[in-house]
Formats: sequence, C-alpha cells, structure tokens
Amino acid sequence: MNRKVSVAPMMDCTDRHERFFLRLISKNTLLYTEMVVSEAINRGDKKKLLEFNINEKPVALQIGGSSPRLLAEASKIGEDFGYDEINLNLGCPSKKVEKNKFGACLMKEPNLVADCLSKMQSATKLPVTIKTRIGYDNVEDYENFYNFISTLRNTGVKTFIIHSRKAILGKFTPKQNLNIPPLKYDYVYNLKKDFPNEEIIINGGIASTQEIKSHLIKTDGVMIGRAAYIKPIL
Repeated sequence: MNRKVSVAPMMDCTDRHERFFLRLISKNTLLYTEMVVSEAINRGDKKKLLEFNINEKPVALQIGGSSPRLLAEASKIGEDFGYDEINLNLGCPSKKVEKNKFGACLMKEPNLVADCLSKMQSATKLPVTIKTRIGYDNVEDYENFYNFISTLRNTGVKTFIIHSRKAILGKFTPKQNLNIPPLKYDYVYNLKKDFPNEEIIINGGIASTQEIKSHLIKTDGVMIGRAAYIKPIL
C-alpha cells in the first residue's frame, strides 16, 4: 500500500462523491472514507454506508467504536465490500463521539484499544491502521505518547497516522480542536526515530506541496486534511 500521500477522513467531506472527484485529480493518493461507526455497520444499511465506486480505489475505511467484537465484525464487512485498509479512529474529539466512547477519548484506555486492534486484525486480512492524536487535555508529554503507541504496536499494527495536535475533550468544538491546540511536528519526527521499522504518517496543518516534501524527509507519509478539500490541486 502506497501511503506516501493520503487524504484524511473528514466528516461531511470525504464521501464517495468527493473521493471520486479526488481520484480524477490523482491516481496514487490513498483516500479515506468519513468515519463510520462500527455499530451502524453491523446493524444499519450496509450498502448505503459502505458501497463505493471501484474507480475510487485505493480507498480505506475508517471505523469508530470501542467494542472489540463490533469492530472486528465491521472490519470483516469492510473487507467484503472491497476496501483496501481498515483504519481505527482514535482522534475525533467531539462530545457526541466521546459520549459514545470512541475517538480521542480512547487514548485514556490503551489496553482496550489494543484489544480492539487485536480482534480487528484477527477478523480481516486487510492492513489495520490507526489515526490518533499526540495527547489529550493535560496529557501531552512525549513519554505518554510513546507508551501509548508502543502498546498498540505490540498488537502487530504497523502503520500509525498521527494528527500532530492534542485533543481538548469536552471543552472545545471539533473545529476549535483543528486550530487551537498547537501543532507539535517534532513529536511525530521523534516517533519515527524511536520506531524506525513502523510506518509513521504525519497529519495536521499541511497545505502545500513544499510542506509535503519537507515532512517526507522525516516521516514515511503525509496525510492532507482540509487543504485537500478546500483546494484539491495543491
């Protein structure tokens, strides 16, 4: 899987229509779905939630949830629909997401996340990846971040997509969480140094081709968020 450049999963943005449009612009960029809740995949209209145009590929399915069983079942369903990767959302900071116990609040429970990842990997042959933040609330020291990633790595996950900001849970809106917490790219650079055999992808505030090239010197890949939606041709 070529993850050198990818477009981030963004709610109300990266639906199948936007992904088809982006694929017309770039043949190689890895595209991600909006986050889909594992319970919705298991109980809802799977075709409506997951169907996509074959021309969108390669495309990854991002799942939200905290039940190892439901996440495993959703991963297998995603594989059956033809996705190329399953990604677990550990970065969304919204109050609704936190209330339902998924997204960034799961950084508080690394052992539960590890159990989820183990079950997901046992259910699918696809690569299982994570997208997370560097910390949450007042927990933003590098040591804690390192230990969190180390715990998840022990499950066999090899690819870590890092939004280079911490999440402020409960106090900030999702929009504020995209702007107010400062970017700390050095956390991601250091993570790559500490985990040289893992694939470390950087995300957050990257908006130009020159910035992409600069980050690729120190990481394995770059994920573009809002910039790809606002100005698709960088």
